[in-house]
Amino acid sequence: MTQPLALLLAGPTASGKSALALALAERFGGTVINADSMQVYRELRILTARPTPEEEARVPHRLYGIRPAA
Repeated sequence: MTQPLALLLAGPTASGKSALALALAERFGGTVINADSMQVYRELRILTARPTPEEEARVPHRLYGIRPAA
């Protein structure tokens, strides 16, 4: 039995991490798991450049928009 593949992407703001994570998740049948402390807030989608609803529909996304900002 093979172990599941886990990848960690890190880098500066606006370096393409989210696009790469989406492409890798599509390629390997994976899930994008958020580790950005601001993207957990529902109301801050635009401010934090959270993935669009269309991007979120392409592969499972976890820990995005799970908390109220107030």
